[in-house]
Amino acid sequence: MRSLVVEAANGPTTVAADEALTERDIQVVPDILANAGGVIVSYLEWVQNAQEFSWPLETVNAELERRIGDAFDETIEQYDTKGLPDLRTAAYTLALERTAKAHEYRGLFP
Repeated sequence: MRSLVVEAANGPTTVAADEALTERDIQVVPDILANAGGVIVSYLEWVQNAQEFSWPLETVNAELERRIGDAFDETIEQYDTKGLPDLRTAAYTLALERTAKAHEYRGLFP
């Protein structure tokens, strides 16, 4: 069984700790993924408020599960296909690729 660390706080692991965990083959689920639930639900609440419409709890939970599942799947795919050293690097490279794509589509704003 492989060891796993799930970051429950924002930025709790130092660079040195990340390196030590990688050397010991201990996978780290980075805070950007582990803590995404609250941000996602806040977004879903914002959408409901903007539409002046309330979704049932089951709908919110299903959407949260789908979005988190997709984020983990995409991060793991990035990790596997690009041979990256850890999931944090995979999550960051995905974020950078998405930012670059948005910049390409939208251009710079003043």
